Amino acid sequence: MTDHLMGSAVAVAMEMMMDDDFELDLSSYSTTTTTTNTMDQDDRGCAWNAWSPVLDWTALTGGHDDFHDLIESMMDDDDNDDDGGDLLSNTSNSTPSTGTEVSCDEVVAGGDVSDDANKGVRLVHLLMAAAEALGEENKSRDLARVILVRLKELVSPTDGTNIERLAAHFSDALHSLLECAATGAHAKHHHHNHFIGNSGDNHHHHQNDVVAAFQLLQDMSPYVKFGHFTANQAILEAVAHDRRVHIVDYDIMEGIQWASLMQALVSRKDGPPSPHLRITALSRGAASAAARRSIGTIQETGRRLAAFAASIGLPFSFHQCRLDSDESFRPSAVKLVKGEALIVNCMLNLPHFTYRSPESVASFLSGAKTLNPRLIALVEEESPLPATTPEGSGGKFVARFMDLLYQYSAVYDSLEAGFPMHGRARALVERVFLGPRIAGSLGRIYRARGEESGSWGEWLAAAGCRAAPVSFANICQAKLLLGLFNDGYRVEEVASNTNRLVLGWKSRRLLSASLWTSSFSVSDL
Repeated sequence: MTDHLMGSAVAVAMEMMMDDDFELDLSSYSTTTTTTNTMDQDDRGCAWNAWSPVLDWTALTGGHDDFHDLIESMMDDDDNDDDGGDLLSNTSNSTPSTGTEVSCDEVVAGGDVSDDANKGVRLVHLLMAAAEALGEENKSRDLARVILVRLKELVSPTDGTNIERLAAHFSDALHSLLECAATGAHAKHHHHNHFIGNSGDNHHHHQNDVVAAFQLLQDMSPYVKFGHFTANQAILEAVAHDRRVHIVDYDIMEGIQWASLMQALVSRKDGPPSPHLRITALSRGAASAAARRSIGTIQETGRRLAAFAASIGLPFSFHQCRLDSDESFRPSAVKLVKGEALIVNCMLNLPHFTYRSPESVASFLSGAKTLNPRLIALVEEESPLPATTPEGSGGKFVARFMDLLYQYSAVYDSLEAGFPMHGRARALVERVFLGPRIAGSLGRIYRARGEESGSWGEWLAAAGCRAAPVSFANICQAKLLLGLFNDGYRVEEVASNTNRLVLGWKSRRLLSASLWTSSFSVSDL
């Protein structure tokens, strides 16, 4: 983001709104690379025939396993229509790519690549102007409202090109912030509840839509499998010789992560025979309709996991642990059994973690550390701030706003590359997961303006946890996984105090996985 772009955003926005001749007619702002994927086999030997992974790769490249069939049957419960029926309701076909194609990153960066791209830059100017008006110390809410009304006329979250739909979601999120400011919702907790109640909680979607969107996101990109498989591989390595394993899962969702782990535990060649696996899933603590839906969903997840474990002969038990009413975690609520290897699983990436506050995450990680787990598996989104951040809380909000826009432009670009012609499928994923995630992320950076923020991995390091190395097998697995998707994805090893494995799209880091151990026992804390 250049100084010129920052300084002219409001002026350009006002000029656009007064220009009666301005019309939005964007072509596609996405890459649609369709080259055949080939594995980048480096000299470390990460090749299909050179390494035998613990996970069953035939489930990814061939037929569906039993657990996938269970999920499919759940998706089909209320849907007998061949073309998707209710699962894809309330969505519209996106405009297919027809003209000159430019990546979302180039549009957001303001590259002068075509007349259509310049129109995309104008959209970004409008968004930045609204963020500036809302984020400055002397807020201009009237100006922000006028800009957002204009944006609402120009874009739709369910139709158009990537940049149009992206701008629509960011406009909706800014409008929610404006409503909170107008009603005086200044208290952090009240502000959070008000904001997620409008758009940040995917539990208000029909459960079939959530399951379908989850499955589509798995097919369209490696976002889901990268986190799940990296965590699972680390767990398998950590409990290779244990007879009892206990996993505390912060956001279990549909439990899809644990199917491959169960299969690997049953088929492991070294160590004792199939261990007893116990999973404790956290559910919402507030006494609300959303909390009741969360509890019901987790109970159903437990039943499916128990049925799958029984089908493959794995000893298994499932428990549920409720958070407190303020979404905080009490370690004493987790039932511990002597002799179990305790694992903590914390997925904070898409499509997980759409409604819990940072305070809830901090409470969980802090409490989990006191349990002295064998391993903490953490997956989170990468979102570095620009190198130069303007002074003042308003400037920091705009800088973080633009960084968030960059981040999701890369996500949209990558999804378009995965499924360029599947507009309805992509629209469902955007409606169920991306829209709420954008709203929640924007709400958090708005509440935190003026404060410095870091990753949760850095938070764990500061709390005294030790970063565990990512194994060679795990790195190979990640590279093999990306070979199944578009060649714009990449894996990066980051050796620092967090020792993380990073999933990137082109030049942008998207997700990171890190592994942690606690150097303290319960009695030390």
